[in-house]
Amino acid sequence: MKPQWSQYINIIKSVVKPALGCTEPISAAYAAAVATSILGTQPETVKVKVSENLYKNAVGVFVPGTGYKGLHIAAAAGAVAGAPDMGLEVLKDISADDVAAAKQMIDKGQIEVEAIASDVFIYCEVMAEAGTDRATVEISGGHTRITEKTLNGESLFKLDTSNADSGTTESVCEGVDISVRGIYEFATEIEPESILFMNEAAELNCALSQEGMSYDYGLKVGRTMMDQIDQGVLGEDLINRTVMRTSAASDARMGGAVLPAMSNYGSGNQGIAATVPVVEMARFRNVGEEMQARALAMSHLMAIYIKSHYPPLSAFCGNSVTSSASAFAMTYLSGGSFEQCSHAMQNVMSDCSGMVCDGAKSSCAMKVATSSGAAVRSCLMALSGSVANEQGIIAETVEETIRNVGNMVSTGMPNTDHAIIRIMTA
Repeated sequence: MKPQWSQYINIIKSVVKPALGCTEPISAAYAAAVATSILGTQPETVKVKVSENLYKNAVGVFVPGTGYKGLHIAAAAGAVAGAPDMGLEVLKDISADDVAAAKQMIDKGQIEVEAIASDVFIYCEVMAEAGTDRATVEISGGHTRITEKTLNGESLFKLDTSNADSGTTESVCEGVDISVRGIYEFATEIEPESILFMNEAAELNCALSQEGMSYDYGLKVGRTMMDQIDQGVLGEDLINRTVMRTSAASDARMGGAVLPAMSNYGSGNQGIAATVPVVEMARFRNVGEEMQARALAMSHLMAIYIKSHYPPLSAFCGNSVTSSASAFAMTYLSGGSFEQCSHAMQNVMSDCSGMVCDGAKSSCAMKVATSSGAAVRSCLMALSGSVANEQGIIAETVEETIRNVGNMVSTGMPNTDHAIIRIMTA
């Protein structure tokens, strides 16, 4: 095994994880659960401070198992019934009685939430108080990355900051010899036993898709398409089936389904976008479990690599580049060459790179639908020899294009991000 391949596997395992609910409010639930465990008793008040970007992605999305949206219910539920050892699945075992108790805390004004300016895109601080005791938990640089814990002003834990970027979401690819070509060679050449675990992403995200197809969640993007297919308005071809099943998974996730998504780089929707289209193409091409695992490793790692070029939370909808990674993998499943896989990725980024992120909410399923449809079209275009290159931000090579996208997001979109946050918090 090449030395960097073990690093690639570590990267995947570090940021491709099961997550129950949208990861931004779940971060607050997790911090509240940890603070409560430090306190040792049910808190009387919980005060939450989050970065503006985390706030943007938390206020409009349902918290699983609660039927309510936003950071107040997330923090209250975490304090009442959160399991701190479960990480992003902290609310896995929440009950109706727990929800009632959490809602009562909110109604009594015991939960406070504040959005603050922060240089760290993923930041959450929770202070839980009971009597004269006070516990605090600080999360920074990753949705469950605890940097400090205190009890009554005494530090119980403080992360070593001698290497400040170590362990943060955005630094996951730092110091690793990684590239588009390297990812392709890794996924196609490594012994299959090393990556068969990727099929767990298919199991989780396809179960979420089936949930969204079976019940009315969110905007019902997937179920609406299914109804139109049943009426003969739409045909059940490869593109429509892929869009329908991928958006249905997002419907369920954003609508509060009590099922985990296999997330990617801190996003459940992007985990869905990196998984379900690839599975649909694997079924269409009738490939086996091994080849599907290779394609899923390719899709997820490629998405991580692209997203490492810009901040983890921004005004840019990450489904754009995640779907470009899934297009790369779908082209591989269709017998395409490395060049054709790269062309498919170029095509998606040419199509969808203007899609903005205005917070996590039910309509994210529509954006997942848009980018997933573009992924299938771009794959088919690449296989037929059509590629968008040297147009706009799309360069001659895919590596240059990735850098261009990173530059656009990092230096060109901060003002857009601030404008969106101002609109949402007005």
